[in-house]
This record gives sequence, C-alpha cells and structure tokens, in this order.
Amino acid sequence: MYSYRSPHVLAASLIALSWAAQSQGLSNATSQREIHALLDFVAHSHCTFIRNGKPYDAIRAENHLEDKLRYLQRLDQVHSTDEFITRAGTQSSVSGEPYLVNCDGRQQTSAAWLRAELQRIRSTPP
Repeated sequence: MYSYRSPHVLAASLIALSWAAQSQGLSNATSQREIHALLDFVAHSHCTFIRNGKPYDAIRAENHLEDKLRYLQRLDQVHSTDEFITRAGTQSSVSGEPYLVNCDGRQQTSAAWLRAELQRIRSTPP
C-alpha cells in the first residue's frame, strides 16, 4: 500500500489539474487552490476509503476523485470547491451509494470529512 506520492508525480498532477481547471471553467483561483489542497489531503491521509462497499487506499481514492473531477469539468458541472465535494466527493455516480472514510476506526461520510478539511483550509491564513 502506498502512503505517499513522489514529489514529481504530485507536481505533475497538480499542474495538469490546474491546466484542466483553467480550460474547463474552474477559473476561480481560490477554488483551484482549495481543490488542490483537498486532493493533496486525500492523497496523504492514512484513511481507508470505501466506495461501493470496497476499501481503497488514499492514493487510489485521490486518483478516483481527480478522474471524476476531470470528467465533471468536461461536462461543465464543477465551478467551485463546494461543487467539487458535492458532485465528485460525496457518492458514487453509478450506484448512488455514499463514499465513506474510515480513519483510525472512525467511519464517516467522505462529504463530512472533506467539508471539515475545507473548513480547516479556509480558516488557516495563507
């Protein structure tokens, strides 16, 4: 199980996501920064992600959210961080089942987990 991503892969991923965000309507710099921070938070967490009843490590969860974000941006459905959480990070678009996160034996919805982190990001001075 991977617990980190190489700095080069992370940097390339962030550059690609930034370019995709700018070209697909996510032009608000604050939203871009917040989404990058959330994806980095997911990638570096020690939590297990449960999608459609199956557990995934942090890197696979981050990759899934990134893929889903790109797809939704092509459909012009994500313009803010809140829309990212609601449309990409809350539930399976196939089954409708909520995504869950298990951190140290405490299970919660990914939506609550991501929103708590977003609140922390927003309350921390740049």
